[in-house]
Amino acid sequence: MAESIKALCEAQAGKTEILQGNIAFAVGCIRGGVHAADGYPGTPSSEVIDRGLSEVRDLINVDWSVNEAVASAVGVGHTLAGRDCVVTMKIPGLFQAGDIFTSGSAFAQERGALVYYIASDFTPSSTQHVVDPRYLFKSCFIPVLEPRSHQELHESAAIAVEISHAYKTQVVILPNGNLCHSEGLVHLMKPVRRDPLVMPESLRDFNVFPAVARKNYDQLMRERMPALLQMVETSPLNLWEKRSGKVGVVTAGMSDIYVREVKDALNLDIDILSLAWTNPLPIDLITEFYNSINGDVFVIEDGYRFIQEAMMQAGLHPKGKEEFSSLTEWTPALVAEKFGKTITHSRPSVQPVPRPPALCAGCPYRLFAQEVALLRKKKQVGTVFGDIGCNGLLFFMDALDTALAMGASEGQRIGFVMDKPEEAARCLTVVGDSTECHTGMDATRNAVYRNVPGVKVILDNSWTGMTGAQPTPTSPKNLAGQKMKFSLPESLRAHGATVIEVGAYDRKGLRAALKTALADAAKGSYTTIVVQDGSCIQKVERSTQRVYVDPEVCKKCGACLICPGIAAGPDGVPVVTNMCTGCGGSAPACVQMCPTGVLNPIDLKDLKQKSMPEFPVPEIKYKTDELSGKKLPERLSVSIRGVGGQGNLFFGAVLTQLAFLAGYDKKNIIKGETHGMAQMGGPVISTFACGRAASPIFLPGTTDCLIVMEKSEVLRPD
Repeated sequence: MAESIKALCEAQAGKTEILQGNIAFAVGCIRGGVHAADGYPGTPSSEVIDRGLSEVRDLINVDWSVNEAVASAVGVGHTLAGRDCVVTMKIPGLFQAGDIFTSGSAFAQERGALVYYIASDFTPSSTQHVVDPRYLFKSCFIPVLEPRSHQELHESAAIAVEISHAYKTQVVILPNGNLCHSEGLVHLMKPVRRDPLVMPESLRDFNVFPAVARKNYDQLMRERMPALLQMVETSPLNLWEKRSGKVGVVTAGMSDIYVREVKDALNLDIDILSLAWTNPLPIDLITEFYNSINGDVFVIEDGYRFIQEAMMQAGLHPKGKEEFSSLTEWTPALVAEKFGKTITHSRPSVQPVPRPPALCAGCPYRLFAQEVALLRKKKQVGTVFGDIGCNGLLFFMDALDTALAMGASEGQRIGFVMDKPEEAARCLTVVGDSTECHTGMDATRNAVYRNVPGVKVILDNSWTGMTGAQPTPTSPKNLAGQKMKFSLPESLRAHGATVIEVGAYDRKGLRAALKTALADAAKGSYTTIVVQDGSCIQKVERSTQRVYVDPEVCKKCGACLICPGIAAGPDGVPVVTNMCTGCGGSAPACVQMCPTGVLNPIDLKDLKQKSMPEFPVPEIKYKTDELSGKKLPERLSVSIRGVGGQGNLFFGAVLTQLAFLAGYDKKNIIKGETHGMAQMGGPVISTFACGRAASPIFLPGTTDCLIVMEKSEVLRPD
C-alpha cells in the first residue's frame, strides 16, 4: 500500500484510478499541497490517515492524537506555524472537540488553513447517534462543503484550503460515510505546492479573552459572512441541471448521487439544483431555482431538514421530510418513492436468523466476558457500565449493559454508586485502553477525587481495535514508529487508584482479580483492573496453535463452545473451524473452559505432515471472450451478500479492476460496501456497477446479478 499511495501522490495529473473515498481524499491532500494532518480514528473517516497519509509521512506531517479535542488543538497549532492542516474525525468526535472547534471558529487573523474532515454516518452503521451537525456549523459561521462524488472528494482538500486562506476561516468538509467507504473513478488532480505562511513573532492576537472574542465576532459578521455568502451564491461548484421545469429537486452531498441514479433508472424529467456548499446556503440561487419550476420542488438531503427549513424560512414551500420524520439518510428506493413512484420490495418468506456482531475468534476480551457473565448469573454482579469500542460487544455475551459515549462508562458508574452506595461492590465499569486514553482517564481521576469506591476494568489490547487497530498510547510504537514511553498501569497508580494487572488469557487470574476488587469495593476502596498481555488478535502474528480432543473421552458438554474458532461437530464433539487463531499462541480460552481437561492445545507443526494436502484441479476449463471491438453493456450491476470474513469485499474489488480493464474507466465504475462491524461477524454488503451507474446503493429491481457468498475465511486474500 505504501508504494501505491505514494505513486498516486506523484502520478501524472489526469491519470484515472479507482479509489475509495477516504483514499481519494488522502491523495488529494498531498496533491493539494496540504502540509499537515491530525486526527483520531472514527469510522467512517479512519482510512484517510490509517491507510492513506500514514503511508507517505515523508510528504506530510501526520499522526494520531489521543482524542479529537487534542487533534483539533494540534491542528490549530500547525496553522499558527503557518502550515495548512487537515483534522479528521467522525461526527461524535466533533462534539468531543466542540470547545476548541467553536472557540477557534471566529479567529479572523491570517494563518495557515484549517480544514476539518468530519465524516457523517446518518444511517447509522457504526455511530451512537444521528445528530445533524450543520446547525452547529451555522451557529459558528463556518463554510461547509459536502462532496457529491469521489472526484469532488479528491479535490475538496485543495478547495477548502483556498477558501480558508481567502476568507480567514476554518472550513468543514462533510462527506457522507457511504461516499467515504465506496470506490469510484478519480482523475488525479494537478499537483499544487503552497509555501507555509510567514507568521508574526507574536501570536498574542490568537487569544480568546472576552474583548478579543467580541472583536473577532464583529469582524466576522461585518466582513467574512457577507463575502462567504457572495462566494456560495456564485460558486461554479453549485450545479443547475435544467430540463422542462415541471419538477425540481434541491439536493446536496451524496444525496445528489441517489437522485441521479433514480433519474436515469426511471427516465425522469426533473430539474436538479445540486449544492456544493450547505453553509452558508445560496438562498438567492435556491429561490431563483424554485421560482423557475412550475410544479413541485423536492428537497433531498442527509440528516434533518437543514436546507428544507432554510427554504421555508425564505417563504418557499418545498416538499421534503415531515417535521418529525425519522428519515436521516436517503436511498434510491426512498428517493423514487418520494417522487411518487411505486417500488416493489422483495421480502423473505422466512425471517432471517439475527446475527449480532461478535468478538473476533481468539479475542483477548473473551475470557473476561465469560467470567463477568458467570458472576452475573450468580447474582454477584449487577449492572456493568460499558463504553465505545470492541468492549461494547460484550453486550451480546451478557457481560455488559450500558453504552453512552467515549469515556462515559466510569462517569455513569460514579453517579449510580453515589445514589446507590450499596451497589459499589456489585457493579463494574468496562472500558478499552484506547478509550481510557481518549477521555476515560478523566473519570478515573474523578472517582479518586470524589472518593467513590468501586471497580473499573480496562481491557488493554494495545490498539484502537474497533476502527482498524490504529496505534494508541498503549501500543508498542506510535504512528511514527517511535517506541512508546507511556505506561497505563503507572499512570493509573499516579492518579491514586489501586491497580491490579492480570493476563487476558489467564482465566483463574481474572476470576481472582474480580473477586479481590469487588471485595475491596465493599470496604470502600477504588480499584482499576488492567487486563493486559493480550494484543488485539488482528495485530498478532498468525499462530499455528490449535486444539484437539479425543472423541472417546469428550463429554460433549459444550462448555468450550465460546468462540467462532470452535464449533460442535455432527456428533457433538468440538471441532476447530477455519476461523481459529490459536488465541495468538496464548493459552487457548476454550481449553480453559473445558471442565474435564480433555481439550488440549496442539501445534500444527508437531503433526509432521509429509507434505501439504493437494487440492484437486478442476477438469472444466473456462474460456473467456475477447472484449476488444465488442459492444459493452450500457450498465452492469452486481450485488454480493454475506456475513463477515468471506471475501466478498475483495470480490467486488476484483470486479472493479476487471471493469477498468474492459474500458469502463471512460464511463463510470462504482463499488459500494456496507460493513460497519464486518470484522466482528456482522453483515457485509458489497455492490459493483459500471457504465450508466451513479450510486453504490441500487434501486430495487436494477441489479443484474446477485451473488451470495458462503461463510468461510478461505476466500479472504492474505
